[in-house]
Amino acid sequence: MKRKVSVLGSTGSIGRMTLEILELYPEKFEVLALSAGENISLLIEQIEKFKPLYVSVKNKEKADFLKEISKKLNFKILYGMEGICEIASLEDADIVVSAISGIDGFLPTYSAVKAGKRILLANKESLVMGGELIKKEMEKSSSALIPVDSEHNALFQLIEKRNRGEIKKYIITASGGPFFKKNIDEIRNASKDEALNHPVWKMGKKITIDSATLMNKGFELIEAHWLFSIPPENLDVFIHPQSVVHAIIEKKDGTMVAFLSTPDMRIPIQYALLHPETPDKPISPLGIEKLKNLEFYPVDYEKFPCLSLAIFALREGGSFPTVLAVANEVAVSKFLKGEIKFFEIFKVIEKVINEHKKLELNSLDDLIMIKEWAEKRALEIVGGGK
Repeated sequence: MKRKVSVLGSTGSIGRMTLEILELYPEKFEVLALSAGENISLLIEQIEKFKPLYVSVKNKEKADFLKEISKKLNFKILYGMEGICEIASLEDADIVVSAISGIDGFLPTYSAVKAGKRILLANKESLVMGGELIKKEMEKSSSALIPVDSEHNALFQLIEKRNRGEIKKYIITASGGPFFKKNIDEIRNASKDEALNHPVWKMGKKITIDSATLMNKGFELIEAHWLFSIPPENLDVFIHPQSVVHAIIEKKDGTMVAFLSTPDMRIPIQYALLHPETPDKPISPLGIEKLKNLEFYPVDYEKFPCLSLAIFALREGGSFPTVLAVANEVAVSKFLKGEIKFFEIFKVIEKVINEHKKLELNSLDDLIMIKEWAEKRALEIVGGGK
């Protein structure tokens, strides 16, 4: 039987690539539902091609815009966060691809977990904001998380059938983004265009800025902690500009095992969709001739202080990762709008983190309260008020 797939964030980069992979396997998958934010023209193209039964959009205005086409193609229109969460927990869905950008991805992911779905996780903020809540819900349901991020997918494959007791260190790599070879003064006042000019990956604006600050890598450390139950002290990051080695495990005997592939997100997406079946359709084969010059460097935390904040939040736990994710979202949004400078992203997050007093996340209400405080405080700091 075909597996029915709901794609959350279908017009984003991960969503588009997911649909591309689904097209390769028409005998295995069918699209049950799509959700999108702003790009309605692309969403309409996707609706016409994949003919989902459910579609969720950002607001009622966009939902009204789709009414005529919904009558012709016979799909149910939903909107807002409530609509996305409904799509994430549809009874008929076998697979939910969580690819919404930023902190808005948490509630849909949480809903899918509560509904016992198999989730292909491409939204880092879900586990950064509420990893503890999600893990608690997973213990009550039949839900499963398969990571789509290249680093976590690589770790997943490296450790899936391995004795975890033999592993000493779990290492993920970072390309270094556009500023790896820049000095601090060049980074401090970098323009939006410079920050968005990633040398390897083509992604959405928010995650591209997170890659430029290396906050993205900090999120990935927190995500790896929750995905694989790895103690913070056993996680590490190295700069690897070629982005061919995505993860490494260091064994207690001093040897290492690495996962290598072409930097192409379609590779982990295909693996996650088909798991536990092994994909037999090569996508961007690597080729050993491409392994001539692989470089690895320790992180310069003075140049990338956002990563230090993320490591602090990971080690402190509790509500700190939630505050980190929310403050970062506000700061990045303000930078993209030209309202703060690049290095002020770090300053805003640092101030919110320093003012926060750790709380435990015992419920969804706790998380919402902390989110609202962090968002309000970050906006006040950006605005210059108290």
